[in-house]
Amino acid sequence: MTPYESRIATGSAGFIEQRAGMLALIAEMRSLEERAAHASAGAAATFASRGALLPRERVDRLLDPGQPFLPLATLAGYGLDDSNLDTCIPGGSQIAGIGHVSGVRCMVVATDSAIEAGALTEAGNLKLMRCQEIALENRLPFVHLVESAGANLRKYRVDKFIRGGGMFYNLARLSAAGVPVITIVHGSSTAGGAYMPGLSDYVIMVRGQARAFLAGPPLLKAATGEIATAEELGGTDMHARISGLAEYVADDDAHAIAIARAVVGALPWPRAEAPARAAPPRSDPDELAGAMVLEHRRPVDMREIVARIVDGSLWLDFKPDYGEHTVCGHARIDGHAVGVITNNGPIDPAGATKAAQFIHLCNQSGTPILFLQNTTGFIVGRASEEAGMIKHGSKMIQALSNSQVPQITIHCGASFGAGNYGMCGRAFRPRFCFSWPNARTAVMGGEQAAATLEIVARQQAERTGRPLDEARLAAQKADIIASFDRQAGAFYTSGHLLDDGVIDPRDTRPVLAFVLAIIAQAQSHPSRPIQFGVPRF
Repeated sequence: MTPYESRIATGSAGFIEQRAGMLALIAEMRSLEERAAHASAGAAATFASRGALLPRERVDRLLDPGQPFLPLATLAGYGLDDSNLDTCIPGGSQIAGIGHVSGVRCMVVATDSAIEAGALTEAGNLKLMRCQEIALENRLPFVHLVESAGANLRKYRVDKFIRGGGMFYNLARLSAAGVPVITIVHGSSTAGGAYMPGLSDYVIMVRGQARAFLAGPPLLKAATGEIATAEELGGTDMHARISGLAEYVADDDAHAIAIARAVVGALPWPRAEAPARAAPPRSDPDELAGAMVLEHRRPVDMREIVARIVDGSLWLDFKPDYGEHTVCGHARIDGHAVGVITNNGPIDPAGATKAAQFIHLCNQSGTPILFLQNTTGFIVGRASEEAGMIKHGSKMIQALSNSQVPQITIHCGASFGAGNYGMCGRAFRPRFCFSWPNARTAVMGGEQAAATLEIVARQQAERTGRPLDEARLAAQKADIIASFDRQAGAFYTSGHLLDDGVIDPRDTRPVLAFVLAIIAQAQSHPSRPIQFGVPRF
């Protein structure tokens, strides 16, 4: 491998302009995340009055001090229900991420019960299920801090109810796969929330605060006429002494978290080790804020991005003169070997063939693949069709779909058309998937979509001999462009859980180093699956 020599002039007007634009997007992202934190902190007095910690305080106490924490899906729910983007609170009322607990890398999910009493939402359910999937695939102990009022009956939708069952399916799968599920019940855990401890391997309940029942006192009275207090129906003492739901009883939130840390500490699970010292990139990662173009029509050599992510900026270019718009090569990130596939333009027949071969080679050597998406899609036109774009593009997708090595995707710029698929978009199940704030995802550009439909309308009018309403056509064009633009942005797609979160481009290297270490540990630590999840006795 040889160091990549950057050709970017960091003092140029273009670089400075791009950096300012990226920093503005990052500030907007942080503002949205802060909106959720601020809404949660607004309940501080209420929680203090009952001697409870706020959900974010619970997470802070659970995690090992000074160790990295990777938040996931912080914008979940942003624009999901076509709500007012200026007032909606992103995050899905769930705090989630991967961090260290008693030296063990764990998936941590906490119900943000300071927001609407932790009622389950569609975004929250999707986020929770995605976190469970990540924990299962990477063999991460799943630590769940629960306090939920159950489903929000005012916003009931039968389709959300049906799909929401997946979170319980996943809990059972985690236990059966030999991945421990540890749950603290901090407060009320009603209906679906009650099955969360019910499907856990270890349950800790806080005396005087925690309650778990399938039907709370109001529903019980409405359904059967029976009258019981919440404590009688599902209090901690009842579950510890009579039902057997709780293994451990805590005096308060802090005590419960200490017990959870002790449970994790007792597990014979690999402890995260400090990574070996790896050479930092020769090109400054801080320059990623200006190295990436914000307008997808402008060209960028993605090797400049790679050079600011990989160890020592060292890069082994694979077939650089063949299918040159598709860039493939070998590098290391924090000592972990990776194959990198990225784009300097549309994917043409040669580029698709090259990428397919490279995917096969990475599978042969067991090398994880990093996809840095920046493509306008598979190339179109008479010449490319005659060159076999369909069959060569299909060859790339075949290789990707059947690849057996871990894949990580970063949406760095454009992600249009089937290029999203060929470059391992969400539907192709990358192990982790993140976006930069400038990323744009769509089946095509809004202008192209509007122009396509305008051509169809004019051809139809010509065939039928009917006059064309130009004003109506212009209005339709404007609506289509607006609709595509609204849905293409990274904050909107992340709000719909089409990635695992939006990250600051300058954090790309530490994020990749973190998840590659998780992947390496999962591959080296044998699981002990059983036929069924551990039942509660």
